[in-house]
Amino acid sequence: MSTRKRNTAAAPMPWRSWLVLSVFGCAVLALVYRAVDLQLLDDGFLSGQGDARHLRIDKLAAHRGPILDRNGDPLAVSTPVDSLWVNPGEFAAAADRIPELATAAGLKQDWLARRLSSNVEREFVYLRRHMRPDEAARVLNARLPGVYTQREYRRYYPAGEVAGHVVGFTDIDDRGQEGLELAYDEWLQGQPGAKRVLRDRLGRSIEDVESIRAPSPGQPLHTSIDLRIQYLAYRELKRAFRDHRAVSGSVVVLDVKTGEVLAMANQPSFNPNNRADYEPRRYRNRAVTDIFEPGSALKALVIAAALEGDKYRPDTVIETSPGFLRVGGWVIEDRNDFGSLNVTEIISRSSNVGATKIAMSLDARELWATLSSFGLGNLTASGFPGESAGLLNDPVHWRPITQATIAYGYGLSVTPLQLAQAFATIAADGIRHPVTFQRLSRGPDSERVISERAAGQLITMLETVTLPQGTGELAAVPGFRVAGKTGTARKAEAGGYSEDRYHAVFAGIAPVSAPRLAVVVFIDEPRAGLYYGGDVAAPVFSAIMSGALRLLAVPPDGLTPAPAGGIVQAATDSAVSRQ
Repeated sequence: MSTRKRNTAAAPMPWRSWLVLSVFGCAVLALVYRAVDLQLLDDGFLSGQGDARHLRIDKLAAHRGPILDRNGDPLAVSTPVDSLWVNPGEFAAAADRIPELATAAGLKQDWLARRLSSNVEREFVYLRRHMRPDEAARVLNARLPGVYTQREYRRYYPAGEVAGHVVGFTDIDDRGQEGLELAYDEWLQGQPGAKRVLRDRLGRSIEDVESIRAPSPGQPLHTSIDLRIQYLAYRELKRAFRDHRAVSGSVVVLDVKTGEVLAMANQPSFNPNNRADYEPRRYRNRAVTDIFEPGSALKALVIAAALEGDKYRPDTVIETSPGFLRVGGWVIEDRNDFGSLNVTEIISRSSNVGATKIAMSLDARELWATLSSFGLGNLTASGFPGESAGLLNDPVHWRPITQATIAYGYGLSVTPLQLAQAFATIAADGIRHPVTFQRLSRGPDSERVISERAAGQLITMLETVTLPQGTGELAAVPGFRVAGKTGTARKAEAGGYSEDRYHAVFAGIAPVSAPRLAVVVFIDEPRAGLYYGGDVAAPVFSAIMSGALRLLAVPPDGLTPAPAGGIVQAATDSAVSRQ
């Protein structure tokens, strides 16, 4: 039996197999080449990718500049705090630890759950701002994923509500919102810095790699405020506000020589350290924003305009009988029939009829120009946010009754700061200095408003107001000669003026021999019985001026006014109307 010879030679490999092997071989060679390239030739790529995942740039908060009083005492400082934030995506894996996080951070669990679930696509969400560093550290010690802290600064106001209206406050991001914080925000703000840090897989900073930009702190602001006088003004105003059950009140203390604001207080007040007090009606600085009709306090400026001409002198006699005056269909009255009064007596007795006759005899435009040059109807250039310019209409719009009522402080409006600047101008021999909240290192620019002669005569006349039986007798300061003017005005309401709502004013300067301070006290709507400026505002002026002169070590100048014909005698007449 024959058999067939077996073919033992290998059959050729199909071409498809060769193709597959070739592809795999190329892939292996490519991988080997890439590995060699990354590990030996181009190792910077992997380093870069690692850095991209673990290197971060952190913001460095800048320290806001402090606000200081003129003696270097702090009015506003910044303290370090930590703000708690979370990356919701990282925290999602530990959602069951929400109760733990809520307890550690002092947050409500329901609020926290909503906060995280509604921001799941974000990488940065604040949980709590401005925590004490020790509180924030306790949260971090819980080692919760995606929970971090950020260093920030919080504003603190050592004087609290005593200087709250002047200093103002910042928002939670440390930006000025009111007062000097807002007015000098760019000056106080610092420039934040930046640094590159290395973080672990949990996102925690484990190493500072490099400083990119150092934070630049804000500039300190040296204000004109004297915190000692500020405390004094605040205390005395608050006492009067309480005792007279007033709606509000303001005090302004100016340095006559420079125009610097040494103190400014308001009631009701607010505490800038307590954000619950941040209501406009509480934090509004009424001394610069609120306007009022000054009443008889304006007679000083009207008389100043009269003294500038040749027609009137302190002893010029004006007939005020029978105690009232008709202007058109209006009747202007005094509380008594004073008969014949000289100009000094018109000031000391606060005669509406006498002041009206003087004002009506002046050229309307000249009267307006004098009042305007004192600063009425204009901003004081203090730069304080929200300052009002008051109201002084152009004389082309005046009617005879307008000029008449301006004589005793109706028909125009001023702020307490404007009135203080006007009396400081009289005290500075007729030179007006710009009002400033900054401590000055050199003399301010100034402008002459009235002649030195007229200013001197007016100061001497105003001194009679505070002498015994003057309308401002209660404004006297023991050991010092004081000049000033009372003011009482009915409050405007729909259809005219109220019969039982008033505001009381006293504006004055001291010491007369070498004036140093000008003080204005404004009490809005006293409701405890007394309401005249001489009864309500004058005693507050006396207490503030007495304390301030003592704090500034101003030497007493005695009690007897400089000789001037008829002035001392005029102040001792028995019949006086408190206005």
